[in-house]
This record gives sequence, structure tokens and C-alpha cells, in this order.
Amino acid sequence: MVDILDLPAGKIWREKLSQWAIPQEIIDKAPENPWIHPPVMFQIPNDIEESPSHQRAREVMPEGGSILDIGCGGGIAAFAVVPPASLVIGVDHQPEMLDMFAQNASERGVASQTFAGFWPDVASEVPVADVVTAHHVVYNVANIEDFILEAQSHALKRVVIEMPQHHPLKTASPLWKHFWNLDRPIAPTTDEFMEVLSGLGIKAHRELWEGQTRQEANIEQQAHFSRIRLCLPADRESEVLEFLKIQPKIPMRELATIWWDVI
Repeated sequence: MVDILDLPAGKIWREKLSQWAIPQEIIDKAPENPWIHPPVMFQIPNDIEESPSHQRAREVMPEGGSILDIGCGGGIAAFAVVPPASLVIGVDHQPEMLDMFAQNASERGVASQTFAGFWPDVASEVPVADVVTAHHVVYNVANIEDFILEAQSHALKRVVIEMPQHHPLKTASPLWKHFWNLDRPIAPTTDEFMEVLSGLGIKAHRELWEGQTRQEANIEQQAHFSRIRLCLPADRESEVLEFLKIQPKIPMRELATIWWDVI
């Protein structure tokens, strides 16, 4: 493990990430845990949309190779490169996600392994793989240097990170302003992440692109999850629904694929 206090870029990342914390006076009013990751949002579609992230993983994957998917959810990052990969390894702290990952592998006739816990806490239990990937995870990680270095140490060929160009909760900023008069931050972004990689001596590539926004099944489901994230009681869910109905739709989201080869 590295000494995180010695890396200025990591300190900046943590400081900016900490600004996304929900004020304690709002948390105290929350009837439910607002930091939710509903499994239904992470199920993989029948047809996985092609992306630069999948391409970067696939182009170095040997026939019959393996992929380690950190924060796997249902496994979009892993199953997008099957074949040529024939072994998918999933790490997630939610058992429901791992059940979904294993079921998706079984339905596709693909060998799988799953490990429950947070990365890099469980890294010592997890085998190496040809490609290590983490999609839409790093904005949840304060101890980013150890996360990156353990990912790299588990990759035989390449590490592929997919992340929004800006914090994913940025889209909820109008909700926070309306219901709590709370202004939300903008950083960190991919710029700060690239600075962390550079500080670790990693020469990474960054590709910026747009992909379809992944949404809840319907606006009622969106209102339900949004209400929980906003720390509001259930009797205000109708207010959230009415507010969402008048918001402009955002069909595309700005994403980034960041990758580097392990030498």
C-alpha cells in the first residue's frame, strides 16, 4: 500500500470528492440510507451497446482469456468481451449484484468466480486476470491510489477504467437545489483522475465519448430512487415525481475510457 499522504494528486481527489458528502443535518432527517445502488439498475441488457471501453478490453483479450470486473454489478463490462474471454471474475460489495453476475454467467455458459467486498480490501483473495476493468466505480473511492495499484497488480495485460467525465450525481443537482436549496459541486473529473495516475507513474490513455444514459425502467421508479437519495420521506415521493416530469431529458451522457497496459 502507498502512503496516501505523500501524493498531492490523491489528496486533491479526496478533498474534491468529500465535497459530495450530504450535510449531516440532512442525513439526520433521512428515513432510509440514501447511498443506494439498486440492483435493478445494474442488470445487463440483452444486447450490450458497443463502446470504447469494451473495445480496449477486447483488443488485448486472448482467446479463452479472463476478465476481472471490479464493482461488477450485473457484469456489463465483463460480458461485453465474452467471447473471446471465457472466465469472468466479479467483485462487488452487494451480494445481490454477485448473484446477478453469477446468474448471467450461468445463462451464457461462461465460467465465473465472485468475491464479496470492497476493492481493494478483498484484493488478496482475488486471482489475476488478463484484463482488469472497473466501470462507474472510481467516484465512490476516496483511497484511489491503492484502488488503482491493486487493480494494476491483478492485470496481466491491461487495466480499463470507464467513468463519467463529471461526477454521476451531477445530474441530480437540480433536485438538491429545489428540495434543499443545496448547491452541489462539480469536481472531481477525469482531469483529477489522470493526475492521480500520473503521480503513480502510470502513463494512461484517455478517450472521451458519449453513450446512452442508463435510466430507471420508468419515471415512477426514478422518482422512488431519487426520493431516497434526497433523504426525503415517502410521503414526498409524489413531489419528486412531479418535479422530474418537467425536467429536460438527457438522452446522452459524457463518458471517458481510461486505459493503460501493464508492462
